[in-house]
Amino acid sequence: MNETDRNYHGATAKASPNIALIKYWGNRDHAQRIPANGSLSITLGELSTTTTVRPDPELTRDQLIINQSSATSVAQERAGELLSQIRLMAGSNLMADVESQNDFPMGAGIASSASAFAALALAGCKAYGLALDSAAMSRLARKASGSAARSICAGFVELHSAAEEQQAYAETIFPADHWDLFDLIAVVDTGHKAVSSSEGHALADTSPIQAARVADAPRRLRECKQAIELKDFNQLATVVELDSNLMHAVMMSSKPPILYWLPETLALMRGVERLRAEGWEVCYTIDAGPNVHCICTGASLRRVRAYLEAQEFLVQIIQSGPGSGARLL
Repeated sequence: MNETDRNYHGATAKASPNIALIKYWGNRDHAQRIPANGSLSITLGELSTTTTVRPDPELTRDQLIINQSSATSVAQERAGELLSQIRLMAGSNLMADVESQNDFPMGAGIASSASAFAALALAGCKAYGLALDSAAMSRLARKASGSAARSICAGFVELHSAAEEQQAYAETIFPADHWDLFDLIAVVDTGHKAVSSSEGHALADTSPIQAARVADAPRRLRECKQAIELKDFNQLATVVELDSNLMHAVMMSSKPPILYWLPETLALMRGVERLRAEGWEVCYTIDAGPNVHCICTGASLRRVRAYLEAQEFLVQIIQSGPGSGARLL
């Protein structure tokens, strides 16, 4: 049976972004996107990217539509690289028509690339007839976007760093319903950041702080896992804020330096600190962007949201708890 005789069907998958409590920043292998250190995240089940992949014998190159518009050349290239790996594994040379839709802002530090490439990996494998287990799917998504490895999985997720590529995959360590936590994303800017995460990862080793951050990462990861297991919010807040600040310190001390924060970012960080001093269970963490993720317990959710709603500079407040991993529709 030749290539054009195969009965390829389109496939659609949905995946959610994730918020890293222990951050991935920098690679030990840039080509394979093997992270410099292990990380831990919450899959944000109420936000999603939905992606459809349709192999088409009439196409001479892959076509990518994002949010009903033609994708940028960079996005086209990264998606094409992932699809090429899938085609290589499947023994196919058919190009594909890809349509992707987000229900949250892209490129603003809310892990849109994580959900996008997790959804593309899953839909692409289904469309080309590949059946991979969770670890293999996580490794495949990781090669397109390191944090996409975590979006394959549900709930509280650990991404392993390892010298061997086969060991650098993500897995669920606690289910979504393990702890009543919420992420209130205080959006101060929905615009695309000037420096992408991929560019930032490549600069991480130029910072004199990166080596110390990576060396201490296993300790922080253990503390975070213990805090989640015991549902100890004070311990969680201490390690999560430290880890976020360390990552941004690396960014700010890279060559050239990267500064994602805006004045509003710092104001929110201080506001969260004040709320916690008043006895509310809330802490902040910030990915590669200016927007602040306010992690809180269900008991503190109304108070934290009321504080955020009073901040007139906010563009949007996005709320999600832990949720499902990538799935076919």
